[in-house]
Amino acid sequence: MTETNNVIPKPRGKRPHWGLLAGAAAVLAAAGTAYWIYSRGIETTDDATIDAHALPISSQVPGQILAVLVDDNQHVEKGAVLVRIDPKDYQVRLDQARAELDAARAEATRAAADAARTKQLLDSDDVSRQVYDKAVADAGVMKARVELAEKKVAAAQLDLSYTAITAPEAGKVTKKSAELRAFVQPGQALMAIVTDEVWVVANFKETQLTRMRPGQKVTVEVDAFPGRELKAHIDSIQSGTGARFSLLPAENATGNFVKVVQRVPVKIVFDEPVEGMMLVPGMSVVPTVHLR
Repeated sequence: MTETNNVIPKPRGKRPHWGLLAGAAAVLAAAGTAYWIYSRGIETTDDATIDAHALPISSQVPGQILAVLVDDNQHVEKGAVLVRIDPKDYQVRLDQARAELDAARAEATRAAADAARTKQLLDSDDVSRQVYDKAVADAGVMKARVELAEKKVAAAQLDLSYTAITAPEAGKVTKKSAELRAFVQPGQALMAIVTDEVWVVANFKETQLTRMRPGQKVTVEVDAFPGRELKAHIDSIQSGTGARFSLLPAENATGNFVKVVQRVPVKIVFDEPVEGMMLVPGMSVVPTVHLR
C-alpha cells in the first residue's frame, strides 16, 4: 500500500510595499527640509503684548469739580472737555487784572503827557533838567506797570482756561476717579486717556536678534482673535535688555553670576489702522518676524 505524505503549505506573508514606504519617507524629508528652510527665515515669540500711550489727566489749578462730562471706557476726541472746575474765582481774578491794566494804562498816558509838556518847558528854560528827568522816569515806571498788568491779565486768562480740562489726544477714558463736587489740587490724577494708536512690544531672546533689523516685515496674531493675521513691521530695537532697565537690575559683580539668555524689547508697529478688533494695552500677541 502506497503511503501518501500530506504536506501542508506554509502561509505566504505579505510583502512590504517598499515603494510606498520610500515615497512616504521622501515626503517627510521634503517637508522637514521645507520647514527647516522656512524656520531659518523667521523669528517668533509669545512673550509679546499690545502697548499704547496712557496719558494721565490732572488739574493744573485747584478748585471744586463742577461737572464730569465723560464715563469710564468712553471714547473721546482730541480737545473734548472732560471735567469742568468751578471758574467763578478765576473769573473774578481776571476781572481784577483787567481793571488794574486799565488803571495802569491811564496812569501811563498821563505820565507820558507830563513828560512831553516838561520837555517843552525845558526847551524854553522854564523848568530845570532835574524836573524833566523825573518826568521821563515817571513815564517809564508807568509803562513798566502797564506791561506787568498785561502779564497779570494773561496769567489770569490762562488760569481760567485751565478750569476746562480737555483731552490731549483721541482715545478711551480709563481709571476715572473724578467725582462731582470733589475739591482737587494741581497734579491730582483724575483719569487717564489710552490713545487710539497701538503697537506691539515683543521681548525676543538676544540669540534671535542676529539677523533682525528695523523695517523687516512682521505678521502678528492676536490671542483674542484667532485665525487673523495683521501686517506690521519692526520700528526699532531697544538699546538695552529688559533686565538692564528693571527697577532692581542684577549686580553681576557680587559673585553669584549665572548666565541667562536675556530678552530685548522690540517695538513693532502696524502697517495700517486696525479695524474691527479691540486692541488694548496688555493683550497677548504672537509676532513672527520675516528676516528676508
